[in-house]
Amino acid sequence: MPTEYHEGVTYMGRGRQKAKQTKVARRLKYYTPDTDLGALERELSGGSDSPAEEDPYAEYAARYAADEEEFPGGSPEP
Repeated sequence: MPTEYHEGVTYMGRGRQKAKQTKVARRLKYYTPDTDLGALERELSGGSDSPAEEDPYAEYAARYAADEEEFPGGSPEP
């Protein structure tokens, strides 16, 4: 008879636990879901169907590059 530790939860013996883990491992090892090979190829080759996005930090980079040209050693002393 299984020993109750918590309400509604029974103790699973080592044999049942190992069998369940083996079953899950086999399912993960041998299960082959439908794979979109075209999408996988695009992802691995770096291609994309969507247009390239603009760099959200381009404005800041330009602003601070101008500051660097004006003050080559860093910011001016107050």
